[in-house]
Amino acid sequence: MTIKEKYKAVVDYFSANRSQAETELQYSNPYELLCAVLLSAQCTDKRVNMVTPELFRRFPNAETLAAASVEEIFSVIRSISYPNNKAKHLQGMAHLLLHEFNNQVPSDIDQLVKLPGVGRKTANVIASVIFNQPAMAVDTHVFRVSARLGLTNNAKTPLQAEQQLVKNLDPEIIPLAHHWLILHGRYICIARAPKCASCELQSICLYYSGKRNMKTSLSDKGKSASTKAAVKKQSTSKTVKKKSVSNSKKAL
Repeated sequence: MTIKEKYKAVVDYFSANRSQAETELQYSNPYELLCAVLLSAQCTDKRVNMVTPELFRRFPNAETLAAASVEEIFSVIRSISYPNNKAKHLQGMAHLLLHEFNNQVPSDIDQLVKLPGVGRKTANVIASVIFNQPAMAVDTHVFRVSARLGLTNNAKTPLQAEQQLVKNLDPEIIPLAHHWLILHGRYICIARAPKCASCELQSICLYYSGKRNMKTSLSDKGKSASTKAAVKKQSTSKTVKKKSVSNSKKAL
């Protein structure tokens, strides 16, 4: 199967089975999504969604968030991973949003990454989800799933994976494909003990193919070992029998 055929198979499958995929973060405007994605780094969306209602109630916009102290923000997000750093990033992000971007979340990735706490992945999420740009955010799920399926080839970094995915996907499908890969990695192709039995992409998956080959190899080794053991046992038995006959003759 060529790489073009593989991408087509993946797109066809998800188009038919998960055509409405979207972010699981809860938000109602660009400012809220920016805060939520910033908080989601090395944290689950479920946990973020437990925290953001109170965060948005107390700090409903960039003005109130920028005016808040780091301690106040920390008290709201303390159950999130790395709350100290994220509290500082949220305050700094809101301040920059007000004073450099006229209180508007920028659509340009190079502008977005200037905001404290916003890396390329976060910037790509905003560009993709809010502005529907062909930006591929590569998180741990996207990185893992694209490698296992064989959509990426030997990508060592998220940026390398992003470049390969963007190169092989039609621009209009990229925002949706981002969610396809994330959700597939979150619920089916999980990091440990992936649910291969319930995955309908087995036929094109490099990881699954490798698992089958490994099982076959181990099975063959097991059979080979059993055969060798049987031959050795048979040989030993014949040797013992010969010695027994020899000893009997000597006795006579």
